[in-house]
Amino acid sequence: MLQRKQTLWMLLAVICAVLTFWFPFYTGNVTVGTNGHVMMGVKAAPVFGFGKDSASSGSVLILIVTCVIIALTLYNIFNYKDRKKQLWITIGLIILSLLNILLYWQASGPPHFVEGSFSLGALLSAAIPVCLFFAAQGIRKDEKLVKSTDRLR
Repeated sequence: MLQRKQTLWMLLAVICAVLTFWFPFYTGNVTVGTNGHVMMGVKAAPVFGFGKDSASSGSVLILIVTCVIIALTLYNIFNYKDRKKQLWITIGLIILSLLNILLYWQASGPPHFVEGSFSLGALLSAAIPVCLFFAAQGIRKDEKLVKSTDRLR
């Protein structure tokens, strides 16, 4: 039962993913009607409402992908006995988190927003695959350590 630094990296990835529900990835002006603009942000939690201005505040697909990242990372923390499976799930989570960044980037594009800028949520979303990468390195090091101790027996 080796579970060292990778647990902390995975917990940090979960914290960053949860914080994307509150901090927007992109904040900008959305045209409402013919004369008005409303300041909105793209978050993991979409704002449901009527009209086309509510669609620019997030996506259900972003919500689903973010929830899957959180759930699988928490599952992966407690999956410490099977390190090979844990490593493969972590690699899949890295790919999924990169897909999540792509979905955020696509949602913050020109069809919805007239002008805007990236926010704190962009850094949080970029930190998720980095944390998972460091967790994968820790899992790999633990696997090497276990193999080397088995050789000594």
